[in-house]
Amino acid sequence: MKFLKSIPLLGWIIVAIILGILTGPIMPTGLGNMFLTYNSIFSGFLGFIVPLIILGLVMPAIAELGKGAGKWLGITALIAYGSTVLAGLLAYAVSRWLFTAPLSGASLETLNEGSESGFTPYVTVAASAGDSATQIVLEPVIGVMSALVLAFVIGIGLTAFRSTVLFRGAVEFRSIIESVIRRIIVPALPLFIFGIFMDLSASGAAVVVITRFLLVAAVAFGLTLVVLLAQYSVAGGMTGRNPFKALWNMRDAYFTALGTSSSAATIPVTLASAKKNGVSDSVAGFVVPLCATIHLSGSMVKITCFSIAVLLLTGGDVSIGSYLPFILMLGIMMIAAPGVPGGAIAAAAGLLAQMLGFGEAEVGLMFAAYIALDSFGTATNVTGDGAIAMIMNKLTRGHLGTQVQDPEDEEIQSASGTTSEPHTLGD
Repeated sequence: MKFLKSIPLLGWIIVAIILGILTGPIMPTGLGNMFLTYNSIFSGFLGFIVPLIILGLVMPAIAELGKGAGKWLGITALIAYGSTVLAGLLAYAVSRWLFTAPLSGASLETLNEGSESGFTPYVTVAASAGDSATQIVLEPVIGVMSALVLAFVIGIGLTAFRSTVLFRGAVEFRSIIESVIRRIIVPALPLFIFGIFMDLSASGAAVVVITRFLLVAAVAFGLTLVVLLAQYSVAGGMTGRNPFKALWNMRDAYFTALGTSSSAATIPVTLASAKKNGVSDSVAGFVVPLCATIHLSGSMVKITCFSIAVLLLTGGDVSIGSYLPFILMLGIMMIAAPGVPGGAIAAAAGLLAQMLGFGEAEVGLMFAAYIALDSFGTATNVTGDGAIAMIMNKLTRGHLGTQVQDPEDEEIQSASGTTSEPHTLGD
């Protein structure tokens, strides 16, 4: 039992994919129907909880960003958001260039419409009523975009009215949502992904998906390195430091994050590495913990690459006019991504469904692909934090002074429990 608990989520995902591919063609119909029933229930619950995830994570995140550090917090958040969005745009451009030809002809338009596998769920859970007598209707209490707008309204309102009671309630609601993700959604993922690949394997589409996604994974990893080079080129140009040497100084943070898959667990190493690049103690102590929460350029690259691949595989719209709003909104969701493995993709699931039209199978593929490269994305995130620290050190001349903490907000900051550390534990 202890051995099973020690297996990381990535290990379970790999086992689920392999078992799904191997057992799909020989799976008895009755048992296959049971697995698809589980998938339908999980997918229905995910659709129900996603708006609450958005509300519970974005609302306190905005409230926290509006307090405690004056103009430097706003500038840091703006730089982090810009870096994340630019990483998404780069990933979009490269994905359109490299993936269009090899992925467009994969003929997986029916991926989410029943793929002739022979399996049918005994009970389906959907957000709206249908014709099936075995369908259970589970409507979200609020729509995805409505939840996002409401989160902005309340979050901004909390920064203006400084309501300690309401702010504490928002933080406690976030704790509930993070607990749901950590204790229900993430542990349930391997079986959900097993059912998807079992169904794909039974229909003969699994080989196409796996072979195509190997290309996407290689490109996504390469892009994370390009993003780091770009970030340190900008930081080096602003500070007069050799960007390659500055990036090399962050190697301990990169490899620590590679092993832990956690931005927060890597904070001490990231702090020490940033100081090697001439960042002052006060700037590093402010920027690194903050960016561990709000700067997720590596996660943006992964989600963009794999979502473009899924859209091409299923014949979706990949035009810039259709995809750009998704990148802009995803950058905001990355700021509030919860601190569990796969938390960023869980937070992004609502946008994938609402803005890109992803269904159960597509979302499952995104979860599997994202988690497979989770540690590389986290390593990119934390290493990029060092570049932002260099930029902020130049802008502040190494002295944040008293602007780091607004005394009027001390009570509210203590209510969140995040004065000195971000609430995330991973990416």
